[in-house]
Formats: sequence, structure tokens, C-alpha cells
Amino acid sequence: MTMSPSLLRVLLVDDHTLVLDGLQARLELEANIEVIGTASNGLEALEKAKALKPDLVLMDVSMPVLNGLEATKRFKTEQPEIKILMLSMHHDKEYILSLIQSGANGYVLKDVSSEELVQAMNTVSQGGTYFSSGASDALFSQASTPEKCEELTKRELSVLKELAIGLSNKEMAQTLNISVRTVETHRQNIKNKLDIHTSAGLVKYALEHQLIE
Repeated sequence: MTMSPSLLRVLLVDDHTLVLDGLQARLELEANIEVIGTASNGLEALEKAKALKPDLVLMDVSMPVLNGLEATKRFKTEQPEIKILMLSMHHDKEYILSLIQSGANGYVLKDVSSEELVQAMNTVSQGGTYFSSGASDALFSQASTPEKCEELTKRELSVLKELAIGLSNKEMAQTLNISVRTVETHRQNIKNKLDIHTSAGLVKYALEHQLIE
């Protein structure tokens, strides 16, 4: 008997009721996504998450009481097992960087299609990172010459770059024309060499060292 995919339990956070209603209606069309609650600010999101135990929080950045940036920092301290995907209209490089450094697992601009939003949610829920194309452009368009990372081989640097833009192991294997097992080996070597053991930490490292051309 084929096992059905596990449900992705999601908490939606936005201070606009119309946005929440629209997101909930769209996500309810996805067989593997269950919206288990909504909140209108970061503080309410933290409180509801303690009770509802979501797998992922899809959260706006600009909100009253407690904004998305500060809420993300608290989530990573108080409830680190929950994945955080930010949804925002802001595409300023420093703004996005500050959110990534706060521990967010992904950043999606509000002009993306609903299909891309679902893809981002699934990617983040599976332990990956995701930046919509507009956010990636903002982050990397002004990148200067990357600093040399002598600890990593050329192939490991390639894997780290692909990881930083949110590709899965399978997608990296296809892009780099290597096996998934080889990608996994490279990822483990990168983690060991840099002493960074989370995907979010590796993305932060790649951004701080401007490894994206």
C-alpha cells in the first residue's frame, strides 16, 4: 500500500485579514498542506505556535506589536524546530540579509506565483532554503569578487553556491552532473570543514563571504 505524504502543518502570520484569507484559501487546495491557524503579529504567532506545533510558519515581515524579524529571532531561540519562511514586498539587499541572519529558512517576495510559494514551502519544510528570484537578484546583483575559501575544494564551493540559492540535493546533482550520493558527501564535507551543521548556517556563510557570482 502506498503511503500518503505527511501533511505540512502551517501557521500563517500577516496583519492583513484579506491576505490571510487569500493565502488560506489557496493553500487549502494543496493535498499535503494543512493551515492549522493564523496570527496577525509576531507575538501572537509565537503564542499560537506553542499550542499548535506547526511544522512551518509563513510570516509577513512588517507587522505591529512584534515584526517578522524580531519574531524570527525569538522563534529560533524558543522554538528552533519550526521552519520559518518570510513573505514580504521588500527586496532591499540589507533587509533580506538581516532576516537570513536572524534564522529565516527562506524569503519569498509577494509578487511570486502561488505555485512558487508552494514550492518554497515544500523546499523549506524538507530542510532546504528558498529565495524567490527577485530576492536572489537583490542579494547577489552587487556581489563583489568572492573571497577565497581555501578550506573548500572547487567542487565543494560549487555545491555550497547551489545550496545557497535553495536547490535540493537532486537538483544540485542534475545541475552539476554528479550523483545525489556525491552531493550528500560534498555537503557533509563542507559542514565538517566549516564547522557549520545547519543549512541556514551554510547559506549565511555563503552570503557573508559573497560566494554567489
